[in-house]
Amino acid sequence: MIKAALAALAVLAMAKGAVAEPVRLHAAGSLRDALTEVARAFEAAPGGIAVEAKFGPSGLLRDAIAGGERAEVFASANMEHPASLTRAGKAGPTVLFASNRLCALVRPGLQVSTESLVERLLDPAVKVGTSTPKADPSGDYAFEVFGKMEALRPGSRSVMKAKALQLTGGPNSPKPSPGRSLYGEIVARGDADLFLTYCTNAQAAAREVPGAAVAALPEPLAVGADYGLAVMAGASEPAYRFALFVLSGEGQAILARHGFTAPLRAAGRG
Repeated sequence: MIKAALAALAVLAMAKGAVAEPVRLHAAGSLRDALTEVARAFEAAPGGIAVEAKFGPSGLLRDAIAGGERAEVFASANMEHPASLTRAGKAGPTVLFASNRLCALVRPGLQVSTESLVERLLDPAVKVGTSTPKADPSGDYAFEVFGKMEALRPGSRSVMKAKALQLTGGPNSPKPSPGRSLYGEIVARGDADLFLTYCTNAQAAAREVPGAAVAALPEPLAVGADYGLAVMAGASEPAYRFALFVLSGEGQAILARHGFTAPLRAAGRG
């Protein structure tokens, strides 16, 4: 599937004429650091073109693109959002290009382990933060965790749906301070004691906040996140080249350095 999609992108790239305008990238907020580095590497490569990136919740980006906002490459934190644009004829094939997992970011001073995580999540005194379902796949993945909790503790799904604080990812959610992790700011302020987010986000936030920690989800609650990449219909030739660069050995190595599972790298393509 990946090989076929790569071939399709390559054929389309060769069929386009070169332009000087920046490549317009729309990408999930969790990819900000990784794809910013990928973009800089692409720009520095022979024949590289500037990349103009817009980062945000994947669901909101998908809605903007579907509504006519100009984009050329869409990198989503799930497969469904770009695939919906593919089905609508607004994009080419959707390709799996990275994977992530959900973890719990723990505020300073709260003792949480993988083994005690379910108890802590259900504790009425513990504030649990998530992103916003539908608008941001991270929120959908968090609510998937709540569904898995139901098998361990009947009734826990409704408890968690009622208590979860949807603090990020919505159209009116706060933005992070420049150069800071929003998740780190949330736990540092005490707005949430535990925040269910991508492991890459949680680890970055924990590095910023002294005393914050990251707890892995127990295996019965484990939730993975597959990231999809698509090039929009009518995109420029450099946009196709940038997409191929993300899928290349160099692009996949950068993603891996930022904590993502890079499927093409794992398959021995770099």
